[in-house]
Amino acid sequence: MTLMTRGLVAAMAFAGLATMALGHGDVAPQPVNTDALPDVGEEWLTENPYRAEKAGEEVWAKALEIGDSAFNQNCARCHGLGAVSGGLAPDLRFLEAAEYGDEWFVERFQHGYTQDGTTKMPAFGEVLGQKAGWAIRTYIETRAEDGALDAHAARLTSIRDDLAKGGVDEAKLKEELLSIAAEVKTASGAPVADSAARRAALLLNGSSEGLKHAADALTIGLSAAH
Repeated sequence: MTLMTRGLVAAMAFAGLATMALGHGDVAPQPVNTDALPDVGEEWLTENPYRAEKAGEEVWAKALEIGDSAFNQNCARCHGLGAVSGGLAPDLRFLEAAEYGDEWFVERFQHGYTQDGTTKMPAFGEVLGQKAGWAIRTYIETRAEDGALDAHAARLTSIRDDLAKGGVDEAKLKEELLSIAAEVKTASGAPVADSAARRAALLLNGSSEGLKHAADALTIGLSAAH
């Protein structure tokens, strides 16, 4: 999907907000611990400060980790687990990883959305804060596009089975997983996708527990892909 096409898809999806009933109801936002992230000041920014090219790989990875938990606690009810929308709300994966997408996101995150006096999306800005907002944004923009793992599904299944059995060349499998991860594209145009292959590779740490967690990550990722 080209950048122009992605932008068109995103614009069409977000335009649908005016007629969608997100049904968020009285669910209270869940607090997010962002102490591990660098401060970004009081005034709300218009561009994600936690992207790797701005903040470095370590900060980006921490923002991704915090954003993962924060999104699935506060946003998945309407926008879908892993940001894969079931059609009730816009599919945020297609929100471009650029200033245009950031501005739209932060506006909705800060102020929420109401229609005919009914809250369709609560305002998260004052409750969760700017750091949590940009962490969630970081998570959203790293979601892989649909079918991103299809070409590698058979090999990833084989790797998963090998990891579960143990007795493998862990370094070699980690290198292969990272190579597969590098081929996975995001729906937003962000340069790195937080795919199951990437997660599994990072969980391999030379321990039997690491092997199990990596195998579990592939199981979950392959299941979600279908």
